[in-house]
Amino acid sequence: MSEFIPRSARHGRRRSRGNDDTWEWIQALAIAVVLGLIIHYLVLTPFSVSGPSMLSTLHDGDLVIVNKIIYKFRDPKPGEVVVFHATEEKYYIKRVIALPGQTVSSYNDTVRVNGRSIHEPYIDEENLTEDFGPVKVPEGHVFVMGDNRMNSTDSRSPELGPTPIDKIVGRADLVFWPLRDFQVLW
Repeated sequence: MSEFIPRSARHGRRRSRGNDDTWEWIQALAIAVVLGLIIHYLVLTPFSVSGPSMLSTLHDGDLVIVNKIIYKFRDPKPGEVVVFHATEEKYYIKRVIALPGQTVSSYNDTVRVNGRSIHEPYIDEENLTEDFGPVKVPEGHVFVMGDNRMNSTDSRSPELGPTPIDKIVGRADLVFWPLRDFQVLW
């Protein structure tokens, strides 16, 4: 038969129950903070959308969760919404349209990759895409565009151009605030 030995007796000293509870809460809180920091800096991070370039998918002020680890295991895919460093101080959020080695263009409001029209269910009918290209995406880069094609600084602009893959912070996975805009983005 097993005998119950109180924890205080096992440690050879007696502490009051209040001190044990306080110490356990401090330990739990410390572990939660450390795990939260690890997750925030290495895995997931919140990002605030600024501007109208991703309308109607994302709105100015939306908060999204960015998956920072996914591209350590695989490359971006067409249709994914990514956050990247446009400059040292500025982050942009755009949609991947074409991959390294592909040729992208637009004619009569239809975006084409390697000469084939792509299906873009995230674009509103009245949202027009100006003609451009063809542009061959360099190795190590992706071609990104905002969903609000008439009001987006993206890979079509000479000052930005195709985005280096190593400048991508991660994939936007989820809009979590405001709640009325809640959605999964993949």
